[in-house]
Amino acid sequence: MYMPTSAITKHEISLEYLGIIGGLQHYQLTPEKLQEITLKKDLGVVTRNGTLAINTGAFTGRSPKDRFIVKDEITKDTVWWGDINIPFDSKQFDKLYGKMVSYLSQKELYVRDAFACAEKKYQTSIRFITDYPWSNLFVYNMFIEPTENELEVFDPEWTVINAPEFMASPEKDGTRQHNFSIINFTRKVVLIGGSGYTGEIKKGIFSALNFLLPKNHHVMPMHCSANVGKDDDTAIFFGLSGTGKTTLSADPNRRLIGDDEHGWTPENTIFNFEGGCYAKVLNLSKEKEPEIFEAIKEGALLENVILQKDGSVDFTNDSITQNTRVSYPINFIKNFQKPSIGENPKNIFFLTADAFGVLPPISKLTPEQAAYHFISGYTAKVAGTEEGINEPTPSFSACFGAPFMPLHPTEYAEMLSEKIKINNVNVWLVNTGWTAGPYGTGHRMKLTYTRAMINAALNGSLNNLGNEDYMKDPFFHLSVPKKCEGVPSYILDPQETWEDKNAYQKKATQLVEAFKANFKKFESYASKEIMAGGPY
Repeated sequence: MYMPTSAITKHEISLEYLGIIGGLQHYQLTPEKLQEITLKKDLGVVTRNGTLAINTGAFTGRSPKDRFIVKDEITKDTVWWGDINIPFDSKQFDKLYGKMVSYLSQKELYVRDAFACAEKKYQTSIRFITDYPWSNLFVYNMFIEPTENELEVFDPEWTVINAPEFMASPEKDGTRQHNFSIINFTRKVVLIGGSGYTGEIKKGIFSALNFLLPKNHHVMPMHCSANVGKDDDTAIFFGLSGTGKTTLSADPNRRLIGDDEHGWTPENTIFNFEGGCYAKVLNLSKEKEPEIFEAIKEGALLENVILQKDGSVDFTNDSITQNTRVSYPINFIKNFQKPSIGENPKNIFFLTADAFGVLPPISKLTPEQAAYHFISGYTAKVAGTEEGINEPTPSFSACFGAPFMPLHPTEYAEMLSEKIKINNVNVWLVNTGWTAGPYGTGHRMKLTYTRAMINAALNGSLNNLGNEDYMKDPFFHLSVPKKCEGVPSYILDPQETWEDKNAYQKKATQLVEAFKANFKKFESYASKEIMAGGPY
């Protein structure tokens, strides 16, 4: 049960046990009430169909250089410290915590108790304290709402305190600038200040789970989407932004488990960390992504979009940010898995948008190759995606989610490799990027071809091919099928799609060298088996 000082009435709660004194703390308000308060406080507007739209302020995305982990007895020898996991002094944290709760005292706050992790055995209870009502609505959408009975005995293991208007002083508080997100594993607290971007809320607690689940429960955390077929076979989709992770996992013939964060248990189940979805909406259309489009309705929360004169959303407008978003409960998707748990994982897809036009559109990986490509987490940036990008540039994010992974990437990769071997899971590398040449010369792989290849992997037809029906990619030594229903055979061999074969070989060599250069920082940690999975 709670400490006595945190006793709850129906809609109010005391936070004195945290050091937050006085003020008014609204507890477990409904989405309708949170939307009503947001509108009354002039913190948002309603779109033509009743969806709440807000602006997150100066920050419209995460600030990875301002994400810290307190370095203490729990973390000092286990976290992979560096540019991604930046250490923060525990005494500085205590001082900053004191300043933050003092700032929040006497204020009107919004408190929500919720769970992370759909699998009960691994569920984590969390209390969220937010300065804005719409931040609390985001929590409602993205986490798992307790039942009335669960609320009566709810004992929060973790606390997330979110105050967008609280600004740190870098000189006094030890932060890089005024905004920050800090995880403290000893105190089980996440502090988020100076930024209204809601993604910091979910990524703070999921980063903590990505440390705790493998260490305490041998559960492998994954930054991926997942769905399940009519035969209850689970498929997992890893991929960075722009590779098609959300699009390809939203299959009308399969039930969605979740679109972003999952755990793989020793019992061989896949469970969603979340209770909702947080999707990009730039250039969203009903024709391309009907599931997401139809989920944008009353109860959802739109971020940083521009409305047209009639109150409808202009999904093509990126004048605020290209990272326009929507959050909504997972039950807003018609074809979702309830509960958000799958069994019998049979296929894993690593999605990459190779702008060099080198990687095959689909290839089957050995467990060693799977570990190598998982650690690499490759995709490519193309001209216009970031300032200064004028030609295709390799981009690597370890485990397809480096900013959220506190442990060394090889620890996650070894867990993945072990699970692949034990469960005889098929792993496929899928290039959703360019063919017939690099970006600027070739063209993007047709979505119909990619879907056909994924369906062939899911229905087993690619597995049923004989050895003679596979060829070896000469640069990455990948096993590439020679035929696939619904796909012209020449498409499967990327070299055959290029008019200039010498140019292909030159570009392929360039990409191989980029892979090798990126992997040097992992070599001293990686096993011989993992090293053998790369190009040579």
